[in-house]
Order: sequence, then C-alpha cells, then structure tokens
Amino acid sequence: MNIGFLGLGKLGLPVSLAVESKGHKVFGYDISKQTIDDIRNRKIRYREEWVDKYLPKTKLEINNINELVKNSEIIFVPIQTPHEPQYEGVTRIPDKRIDFDYSYLIDGIKDLSAAIEKNGEDKVVIIISTVLPGTIRSNIKPLLGNHTKLCYNPFFIAMGSTIRDFLYPEFILFGVDDEAAADTAQKFYKTICDSPFYKTTIENAELIKVSYNTMISTKISFVNTIMEACHHLPNTNIDEVTNGLKLATRRLISSAYMTGGMGDGGGCHPRDNIALSHLSQKLKLSYDWFDSIMMQREKQSEWLANLIIENSKNRQINILGKTFKPETNLILGSPSLLLKNILLEKQKKVFSWDPYIDEKYEAVCEKYNWTNNKISHVFFIGTKHPDFIKFKYPKNSIIIDPFRYIYSVKDSKIIRIGDNTTS
Repeated sequence: MNIGFLGLGKLGLPVSLAVESKGHKVFGYDISKQTIDDIRNRKIRYREEWVDKYLPKTKLEINNINELVKNSEIIFVPIQTPHEPQYEGVTRIPDKRIDFDYSYLIDGIKDLSAAIEKNGEDKVVIIISTVLPGTIRSNIKPLLGNHTKLCYNPFFIAMGSTIRDFLYPEFILFGVDDEAAADTAQKFYKTICDSPFYKTTIENAELIKVSYNTMISTKISFVNTIMEACHHLPNTNIDEVTNGLKLATRRLISSAYMTGGMGDGGGCHPRDNIALSHLSQKLKLSYDWFDSIMMQREKQSEWLANLIIENSKNRQINILGKTFKPETNLILGSPSLLLKNILLEKQKKVFSWDPYIDEKYEAVCEKYNWTNNKISHVFFIGTKHPDFIKFKYPKNSIIIDPFRYIYSVKDSKIIRIGDNTTS
C-alpha cells in the first residue's frame, strides 16, 4: 500500500521506516526544513534503535502536502500535542492544571483536510497524537471535509525503541469513526504484525491511551515509595521486595516498571498525568488520583535532593546523567533534571554531565574538578547509563545510586538507595 506521514519527527520518521520495512511505499511531509534536510542527509539528532539499519537505505519520498495526499491511501498524523514547558516534568509543577496544546495538531489537520478536499478523493486519515477524551470529536472533527475518513490510533511506543515497539506491539488500539476506514486500516496492520486489533469508540481510545501511560506512572510512583521505605527500614532491600511482587502475575499484572529507581520520565507519562489531573478537576471527580502520582514524583525528587545535601558537607555535588532513559540522548521529562532544578532551588551548586549529550569525559574532567585531589565529591547517578559503572570516580567520593547497580568503587563509599541489607 501507499502510506503517508504528515510529520516526520521523533515518532513519524521511525514509524515510516518500520512501515517501509514491511514492503509498503512510504511518503512523508514535514513543516521543518531541518527535519527534511536531516532525512535527506541520512542522519537524525536523537538516538533511536534500528534507525541505523533502515535510514541509510530508505526510499521514503518527501512530498509537499498536496503530493502527499495524492500519493497516499492511508495518511498517519503523528503531530505533537505538547504541554507548556513548566508542565513537562523537569521543574516543580505549577498549582494550575491545564490541557495539552492542540494548536499544532489543529493547524496540521486544517491543512491536510484542505488538501484532501482539493484532491477530491476519499482518504483514510489516522491520528496518532495523544489527546484527552472528547478532543477529537470537539476540536478535530469540525475541521474535516467530506473526503476525510477519520480514525484514531495512538501508539504504545517508547522514545528510543519506536520501530521495535511499532512492529511488535502488545495490541493495536483503534478508535473508529468510519467503519470502512477502519477496515482498510485493519487490512494494513495485518501486513505489520499479528497483534490483537482492538476496535472501540474514539472516546474510549482516547481514554485508554492516557490511562495506559498513567498506569505506568502509578506503578513507578508506588514502587519508588516502597524503595524509600526500604531505605529507612533495617534489613530490607527494594529489589528483593519487588522480585517477590513480580511473582504475583495473577493479581498484580506484570513485572514491568516494578523496579525502584528514579521517577517517571519522557515526553508522555509526566505530561499525561498533568493533563488527566486537569480533566479530573474539570469533571469534578471525587479524588484527583493523577495529581497524587505527580506529587509523589516531585516529593521523591525533593527527598533525593535532601539526601544529597546531607551527604555533601564540604563536597562538590555532581549528577551523572541527564536523560530519562539509559543509552539515549532524550531529556524531555527527565527526573534527573527535576532533581537538579530542586537542588538549584535550594541554593546548591550542581555539576551535571551526561556522556550521551555533553562533551567527552576527558574534556570536562578538569573543568569539573574531578582530577583535583583537594576537592571531595558526592556523585548522584541520575540515569542508569552503563558508562557509570566504570566511571573514574575520584578517591574518597560518596556515590548515591538509586538503581543499585554499582557495587564496588575503590576508596569510595556507595549509598545504594533502598538497600538496607548492605549498608
């Protein structure tokens, strides 16, 4: 089939490459000249599994929007619906709760619908963007012409593993507005994978998408609370506790996201909790569960900041890692950055470094005083990069490890958060 993508960013491009790998002809359009130039030069500015395999040999055809419409049978719309920067999870959350910003999606749909009407043929349009329940019907459908056959198909992918997650999904969530369009899409997906194809109303699909993301946040906030308890309770170890809980697959679902560490991060989960908190208040629900999830995340980060301060007397504070996910350069919603900002709020000077973002170790070593034997250090592991296992920690350092994956560093003390059996 001929498949189009209105948007070739961090979601659109990897998915287009995945679709192309299954033998489909792929067309794309993006308003960003930088994005188009990067694709034509066969490079991207973010880390994504499997892109190196597919991007160099792609035959993705870059079109203008009119050509995209003319060439495509199905058009995916992976346009961003961001939050305001203060709601992205790297700073304290303001008291006011707000919805996502739908302006980019609305502008893109307006342009796409106009191009489809100009072309004069029916086209299947599949919106991927994350939205709150009711948004598609109230904000998007009124913009559509008669030839736009709408579907809502949000993906359950993680940035950094988009191609793999698209090709091997748990299930395909599909909000139906036009049955014929849904049938066309289902035939397409049979060429991609054999995962269950779950058809429901658009409103149900909108709610399932954000509920899925916030369920992950719920598990993370719960297990990190248990980790904090283990840090105080004698003879307890968070990993032994969670390994026991992971065996309860009949009642506690799966073992995923059941390991203590840093708070939830990324471009979806923190902001989805904030948006659902906004919806909770709008609907006057009896209890704003989603606000509690985000407050746990923020309070845990403050507890970690205080733990660093307690161990930093006459020591320089260093945070190793800025990304929300190991071995990527993705920082959106990073709990490590939230931690740094809380420390700065407390008037502490903080040095932070990430090998996947910043200058190489040799370039910053002297600048960050890591070779100065007269300065003592405390290091906090903000991202579980494997690089920090073999990091050259200065002598007599204190290393605070919320992931408990660093076991021995010569002439240094390791504080393994949530492990009270070895301290």
